Amino acid sequence: MKKEVDLAGATWVKSDLSNGSGNNCLEVAFVDGVVALRDSVDVGDPEAKILIISEDDYRAFTGGIQNGQRNLLLP
Repeated sequence: MKKEVDLAGATWVKSDLSNGSGNNCLEVAFVDGVVALRDSVDVGDPEAKILIISEDDYRAFTGGIQNGQRNLLLP
């Protein structure tokens, strides 16, 4: 997906299952009709890569997990 998104005011959240050490967290932000994903170790790094996907793609992925699609999970 190619879309310029202003993430300056994004509210990032991470899983309640995160251990809090900051080194195993995937963070998500819902901004301007898209979903942004980043690794929490990259917070504050201007060179960090952020994945931007559509809300529909995010719903399909998380819906598959919610419905028990095992090949989306680590073995």
